[in-house]
Amino acid sequence: MCLAIPAKVVEINEGMGIIDMEGTRRKVSLLLQDDIKVGDYVMVHAGFVIQKVDEEVAKDTLNILKEIAEEVEKENSS
Repeated sequence: MCLAIPAKVVEINEGMGIIDMEGTRRKVSLLLQDDIKVGDYVMVHAGFVIQKVDEEVAKDTLNILKEIAEEVEKENSS
């Protein structure tokens, strides 16, 4: 199973980008996408930007992932 995480591109430098995922920043490759700009929302998998997405889609996806994490945490603490 693959999981791509939505994030916002905050910096671009020589084919690499810095993304922000809810306050956590990571360096990622932009090799697979050639139209990414600072401010874009993207899906990231295994250190690569694999797709540009709408801001609303990114935020909705993050909310769903948070809800899942909260449910898993509840189950594990029971």
